[in-house]
Amino acid sequence: MLNIFTLANGRLFQEEIESLEELAKFQPVWVDLESPTPEEKAWIKQHYGLSIPDDAMDEDIEESARFYEADNGDLHIRSDFLIDDEESRTERVAFILNLNNSDLKSKGVLFSIHEQDIPIFRLLRLRARRMPGLIEDAREVLLKLYDADAEYCADALEGIHDELEKASGQVLKGDVTDDLAADVLANIAKQEDLNGRIRRNMMDTRRALSFMMRSKMLSAEQFNEARQILRDIDSLDSHTAFLFDKINFLMDAVVGFININQNKIIKIFSVASVALLPPTLIASIYGMNMQIPEVQALGASAYPFVVALMLASAIVPMWYFRRRGWLKG
Repeated sequence: MLNIFTLANGRLFQEEIESLEELAKFQPVWVDLESPTPEEKAWIKQHYGLSIPDDAMDEDIEESARFYEADNGDLHIRSDFLIDDEESRTERVAFILNLNNSDLKSKGVLFSIHEQDIPIFRLLRLRARRMPGLIEDAREVLLKLYDADAEYCADALEGIHDELEKASGQVLKGDVTDDLAADVLANIAKQEDLNGRIRRNMMDTRRALSFMMRSKMLSAEQFNEARQILRDIDSLDSHTAFLFDKINFLMDAVVGFININQNKIIKIFSVASVALLPPTLIASIYGMNMQIPEVQALGASAYPFVVALMLASAIVPMWYFRRRGWLKG
């Protein structure tokens, strides 16, 4: 899908392009390629003279391969953006921006290439249509995307905190069954994964902003805006650290309750084995194949006597354990 965005009256307007002729009609500030087809890449190359590299969205973590300036003056930035839906993940986006070469039609146009629709992109498009003057040029588009990324991550962190508060209410009430503990642990693990993705995403955004500031591509006002976004990211990093501590505490608490439940079961077996030890001893003694005086003396009453003795030897320890409170959960 090929979408272009033009500026008119301080607002950002979107057009979906379906042919090379349509592309030539507009002077966009932003060209967004979502899962671009070979034909759409050919249109970009023919009209703008820009070749979309095949490895634009490769998972290369080396900074030299993710943030660099090409020989023709194009700035290449590859950033990860968070997608927080049923299954949290990050989507790699390749940005290409030409600010120096006036011979190309691509000068002053931001190109973005990605495979999936990204919520942050939708958020920026909505804001730019409703807020006149929000976007002034291609550099502003890139900055606002990173600003929206930080805000989106902040909202995701609030969601994590709400889920952990819910888990705290379930765990700290004290009555934690094994099934509840399993559910809580699964939810905590999901929030821990999302929190880690947010922290990694913020690190990636910080590196991209630092590259933009070092490349001297920003105006003084945009430079200050980038510094403000970096300060917001620093505050988010502190919050992710707090959430990691809370996650660890809740995990330890849940594991502790699981151990307590297991100890209760082990205690029952221990008490039962101790209580059944005297009857077993009695049965072993009177079951020996030898002449026992009291058995001979009791005659026919020997059997009920032994059974009663076995019952008494089991009841007395249980009564003692109960009196000492050892049978309580």
